[in-house]
Amino acid sequence: MTEAPTSIRRPPAPNPAERAKTIATRGGPASLLPTCERAGLDGERVTPVLHHVHHSGSVSVLLADDHPMVGAAKRTQRGELAVMVELADRAPVDLREPIRGLLWITGWLRPLSPVSARARAVAIAETRLDERLLDVGHGVTLLRLTPASLVLADAEGTHSLRPHMFSAAPPDPFHDYEAQWLRHLESDHADVVGRLAKHLPAELRGGRIRPLGLDRFGLRLRVESDAGDHDVRLAFSRSVDSPPQLAMELRRLVGCPFLRGGASG
Repeated sequence: MTEAPTSIRRPPAPNPAERAKTIATRGGPASLLPTCERAGLDGERVTPVLHHVHHSGSVSVLLADDHPMVGAAKRTQRGELAVMVELADRAPVDLREPIRGLLWITGWLRPLSPVSARARAVAIAETRLDERLLDVGHGVTLLRLTPASLVLADAEGTHSLRPHMFSAAPPDPFHDYEAQWLRHLESDHADVVGRLAKHLPAELRGGRIRPLGLDRFGLRLRVESDAGDHDVRLAFSRSVDSPPQLAMELRRLVGCPFLRGGASG
């Protein structure tokens, strides 16, 4: 995708660590790649049975007991394998280019002891109920990735992060609300999306306008046209952190009170 023409001053956006934490918290698709050729693996992407990114940036990964990556980690001298976890931030609406950003977490992957694995599975279940956690120790191995570095790539640019920066950052306040709201806007309020076109550069107003993203600083739109895809950020007048504040800012952007109920639906 290409970014739409902007003014000299870019609209405000969450900082890179906040954006990275938001992607991780959403729990989108993930894949693993070994970063060391000596591991004896073929280098192909591995889709885990389950993955969970913890607040600190460590990643819990579930793989079948007989998976080659489990065996490779156990065979290494230190009992850990250098790997990279790739997390994809996929748009909640059906776009022709759905990936909004990527987060790569590189570090050391190691199997946990049965006692530690069960304790970690219980800790995950306290915030994320998933029946696959019950398989730990019964055909599935739980491994922990200890992060060394993180890299974020999205429409705002590419940024390297240290684990302590990621750990200290909060996710966006609308991270668990964005998908439902964008789908609602796309399916039930296409006329409202159309009214937002007045904020776009003139050369983009003839394309198909789609809701792309929502955060505390603004609303992002994707314009799909024959010339390509362009992303535009519409800034709020202030940072918001609650649905009533969001509704007020959306009414301001649209220029009518219509969204008072829609923003909380």
